[in-house]
Amino acid sequence: MHLNTHLDVDLVAIEADDEVTALIEFTAPELNSKEPRPDATVQVVLDRSGSMHGERLEAARLALIALVDRLAPTDRFGLVAFDDTVEVVVPAGPLTNKTAVKDAIRSVHSGGMTNLSAGLLRGLQEARRVAGPTGATVLLVSDGHANAGIVDHDQLSGVAASAHTHGVTTSTIGIGLDYDERLLASVAGGGQGGHAFAEDGDAAGAAVAGEVAGLLSKTVQAASLIIRPEASVDSVTIWHDLPTNPIDGGIMVELGDLWAGEHRKLVIGLKVPAKVALGLARIAAVELRYVAVPELTEHTLTTELHVNVVPGDQAAGRIPNPVVQQELLYQQTQDAKRRAADALADGDVAGAQATLDIAGAALAAAPACSVELDDEAQILRSLREQTAFAPGTAAKTMWMEHSRKNRKRGRD
Repeated sequence: MHLNTHLDVDLVAIEADDEVTALIEFTAPELNSKEPRPDATVQVVLDRSGSMHGERLEAARLALIALVDRLAPTDRFGLVAFDDTVEVVVPAGPLTNKTAVKDAIRSVHSGGMTNLSAGLLRGLQEARRVAGPTGATVLLVSDGHANAGIVDHDQLSGVAASAHTHGVTTSTIGIGLDYDERLLASVAGGGQGGHAFAEDGDAAGAAVAGEVAGLLSKTVQAASLIIRPEASVDSVTIWHDLPTNPIDGGIMVELGDLWAGEHRKLVIGLKVPAKVALGLARIAAVELRYVAVPELTEHTLTTELHVNVVPGDQAAGRIPNPVVQQELLYQQTQDAKRRAADALADGDVAGAQATLDIAGAALAAAPACSVELDDEAQILRSLREQTAFAPGTAAKTMWMEHSRKNRKRGRD
């Protein structure tokens, strides 16, 4: 792993309060072609409720068959299907008989209501039962709303978060325009996985393939970032929707697993009270902890954040780092997408449009733009148009954008 930090400003005026933004970057190692890939554990939880009948369920079956073909015989695979009841279609275990597993997948047919919580809980049980040293991934595929069993978003997110403490990552794929995007995004957030929106069967297959491709190239697991601000720092802002926990002297941010070569970015803000002495001043220590795969060895990387306290006239001439400023604006744009998606889910189209307009104006007013920010401006314009004639599509797209660009910033 490589760890780098950048500040938007490294000069602060003496006897003046200030705020500093830090960009923290870390890159996972590439796969070692000489090392055998560790066995993977993939547990699929498939919605087979009545709304999945036809093309959606057929596309899901084909995607799972392709997944089985891609896995090695020593990898562990399981399939739980749910409607208002739960069936363990394929007990989780090594793929010693792929033909039988694929026949079992083809046998899944649509049924009744959507007891998502029962399916998720059973899938998590199966994943924990067979998880290897590198943990397990649960892939929840659904096209509907939870209308039986536990339906509370926070509860279901908490279930996924609890499983993650035992090495189980939960990712979600929503199919079509009728599923509850806030629910699936919340479950993925709690489970430290990704969330994808698949408008049709082909997109669902691609989403399954992409998630598994990442799983099979995992080189880091259980990564966390600890930020220990100096006692004089008033507050720390994490510009990412990631699980955070207070610890002695700081904050711990859970980063989850990283795929080979993944270059992740994290933006934090630190409020620095007035300094009374000139010279170099430390404002925070940063510690990255992770477990390397496949050797399963623990590693720790550390660095420190410093500012130079200078006279006010010298600080007045400072030039902020445009790379850090642009990354902060990028994350503020992702936050705007999340807030706009929430507004659409509540039926507030005008509120969603206003949020997107404000974010677009901030991008237009940026002193220096990048290709990424130009792309974001175009995305906001497209989403703004969609809110008028396809609010469901816009909301789901925004949740997927937020999951990929905020929670997993840097993951391809």
